[in-house]
Amino acid sequence: MALAAAPATTGTKVMTYAEALNEALREEMRRDPTVFVMGEDVAIWGGGGVFGVTKGLVEEFGPDRIRDTPISELVIAAAAVGAAATGTRPVAEIMYVDFMALAMEPIVNQAAKMRYMFGGKITLPMVIRAQEGAGRGNAAQHSQSLEAWFAHIPGLKVVVPSTPADAKGLLKTAIRDNNPVIFLEHKVLYFTKGEVPTDENFTIPFGVADVKREGTDVTVVGIHTQVLEALKAAEELEKEGISVEVIDPRTVSPLDVDTIVTSVKKTGRLVVSHQAVEQGGVGGEIIARVVEAAFDYLDAPPQRVCGKNVPLPYAEALEREALPYKDDIIAAIRRII
Repeated sequence: MALAAAPATTGTKVMTYAEALNEALREEMRRDPTVFVMGEDVAIWGGGGVFGVTKGLVEEFGPDRIRDTPISELVIAAAAVGAAATGTRPVAEIMYVDFMALAMEPIVNQAAKMRYMFGGKITLPMVIRAQEGAGRGNAAQHSQSLEAWFAHIPGLKVVVPSTPADAKGLLKTAIRDNNPVIFLEHKVLYFTKGEVPTDENFTIPFGVADVKREGTDVTVVGIHTQVLEALKAAEELEKEGISVEVIDPRTVSPLDVDTIVTSVKKTGRLVVSHQAVEQGGVGGEIIARVVEAAFDYLDAPPQRVCGKNVPLPYAEALEREALPYKDDIIAAIRRII
């Protein structure tokens, strides 16, 4: 008689954002032999990349499935496109999102277009992981937040997790998706901790925002670190009797407009916050979509709390001046309450 399969592990455990990503990669590589990881220093150097996301994977899966690449973002992205088109599921790492500028041709003109141009006759199951964001003094060429670049391109899905649990669940979904996914991790979040489901079947669907905190007076939509800053602001304003609802879109393409609109219809006010510079950022898109769907429900002009329209400075004091934090969100809320 055949033995019954062991039940899936349930429950949660505390882990960092980086550890959650590592666990997602490990589980998906065990589940599907066509999944492999490629990128600069993902195998040997430093025990699995700059922040240890691929730590220990080469020891388990070997150098054929955890591949160090030359220092060429163009080659990494182009090779991932070819590998995905011919039957595997590559997870390609670009060390800093800033350097994806070198890889835009295969990403924008090939990955994003190929399935459409072939009438759906092929799939392109590839993930490009990159770290973005500021707050560590990495200066102008290593600190940008560029999610709006990729959200502007039809054919790309863009993921921006803010918690360890979301990082794990969304990465597993990304790897299983048959379309190209840009998976953006924030470098300041790698060592934040949280409860993460241990169930190997745990995934989070794209296009479903998460209400991180319920409120009645104002809706704050945050991207990456700004979810955490918004939660700090909400806690402080609660002492004054101001109730803040905090929403994390989790993916900016597809964008869950319905959840945001539902919240705004309840609160009558909207603040959107991201580290990316204000000009051309996804905050403007979110506000436009809300105005189109719920203009009559707004009791005050929507506010953007975003990065200044300048290259990111290296000096700590200047970098802080260029970025939005809790107090900036509080000030925006006070303007419209």
